[in-house]
Amino acid sequence: MIINSIPEGALLEILSFVPAYDLLRCRLACTLWRDTIDSPALWKRKSRKNGLVSKQCQRIPPDWKMFYFLHKKKRNLLKNPCAAEGIQHWNIEENDGDEWKVEQLPGAHGQPFPDEKVKDYFVTSYGLCLKSQLIDLYEEGYPEQWMDVMQPDIVIGDWYAARHDCGCKYELCVQLLSKEKTIIQEFLPDQIVMMQWSDAKWSQIEHRFKNYGPGVRYIYFRHGGQDTQFWSGWYGIRVTNSSITVDPGDLSM
Repeated sequence: MIINSIPEGALLEILSFVPAYDLLRCRLACTLWRDTIDSPALWKRKSRKNGLVSKQCQRIPPDWKMFYFLHKKKRNLLKNPCAAEGIQHWNIEENDGDEWKVEQLPGAHGQPFPDEKVKDYFVTSYGLCLKSQLIDLYEEGYPEQWMDVMQPDIVIGDWYAARHDCGCKYELCVQLLSKEKTIIQEFLPDQIVMMQWSDAKWSQIEHRFKNYGPGVRYIYFRHGGQDTQFWSGWYGIRVTNSSITVDPGDLSM
């Protein structure tokens, strides 16, 4: 066959322009194509073309194909992180006082959010309000082998703010869970207390899970709080733009 006479380097270059998911179908064409498409050299080349790795980079991921697809799937795994759909997709664990509410930015005695694309936020009341999501990594397109072999970083982000005229408390808990939902790693920072007459500016809390070992199948995310003055209404902590991202790392430096 003429295709089999193409030099290996030329075939790699041609296939590097084919969309990734089409390549998986092309594996069925012949043994040569299958072996070429399965080769680390092809996926390293595609990673370079997409700016994921530089020619000078000395770091080598355990599997170039997994590395490439992990980058392609990189996104926020939390649903409705900015309250655009009300309280949908969130599991309400505590709903005391006047319960969770969604308000528009900047809100009374509030400050603008750093990203103008974010329009809404969740706000707590005078009783403890907590909400959570449980992320099933397999359902989100992350096979067990990817998580166990690559162990990509899992990056957590959350934004919170107080009203200027009322003090409040904020808390966050994120857990990496096994198939049986036992805790493999946990991020549980100290509760943050903001005093009355604060600047009401939005702050971000971030955490990166690394080297957590094999077995992670779920990510549990919970946040919330309450006001500290027990005022009727919604004077407690405000949260929005929460995120969970599976990040294989950047090899472009």
